[in-house]
Amino acid sequence: MTSRLVPIGDTRLFIDERGRGYPVLVLHGGPGLDHHMYADYLDPLQDRLRLILVDQRAQGQSDPAPADTWSLAQMAADVGALAEALELERFAVLGHSYGALVALQHAVDFPGEAAQSIISSGFPSAKYLAHVDANLAAFEPESLRAQVADSWEREKSVRTREDVHRLLHDQMPFHFAHPLDPRIADFERRTADQITSPDVLRTFANREYGGIEVEERLGRVTQPVLVLVGAHDRVSSLAACRSIAEGVEQGEMVVFDNSGHMTFVEENPRYLEVVADFLRRHAQL
Repeated sequence: MTSRLVPIGDTRLFIDERGRGYPVLVLHGGPGLDHHMYADYLDPLQDRLRLILVDQRAQGQSDPAPADTWSLAQMAADVGALAEALELERFAVLGHSYGALVALQHAVDFPGEAAQSIISSGFPSAKYLAHVDANLAAFEPESLRAQVADSWEREKSVRTREDVHRLLHDQMPFHFAHPLDPRIADFERRTADQITSPDVLRTFANREYGGIEVEERLGRVTQPVLVLVGAHDRVSSLAACRSIAEGVEQGEMVVFDNSGHMTFVEENPRYLEVVADFLRRHAQL
């Protein structure tokens, strides 16, 4: 395991490399989180993959960058810049949640730059955020509904890292299929070293989380795309993910029947198996 800052032009991105083999650039969610979001959940793939966990622009341990460069388009461009800086001739991209939006934007803006793209719990248009609003209004148990709804609203005014950690704790029941899942506490323990970026989160929360709009451009994507989603995901709907899988030329979709938004935690063995199988088939590992 090695960690370092990599210059990509106007800034430097922090990466945490694990394992050897076929390179996969791994993009965290948030925005405003860092590579610790994955904790050690992907580590079993190290025996066959070179996992390159990235702290995206101005987040985690990456260098500060001007606020006018905090955009979905720029972070998508950073993916190729990082791959070039690392001298990767062929690589895959895996993004979860907000990272899935970056991975999808990258696939559309730079078709074929990644040899494979894995979109984990994402959506192709901001219109699908209505799925979140509907699920907030109907969230059960009702005793947690106000807590969860308030946590989403607080993203728009968050100021400190402590604020981010508190709202994430209050929001986490929304992201698991079972809101009282005991694995929530385990996830929080395993991600305790996360360095949050409140300014980035606040900025994006007030801009529809980057305002992704690529649904009409999905046909541009030339590489194989794997779309992953939990059947009970309250953020990324089945319809949104189906739109991606059907909109690209070589799309596959896998639904995790017992998961919400945190598929790589809730059904970890199957998640790893699906990712490994996709890359084995398309990267000829």
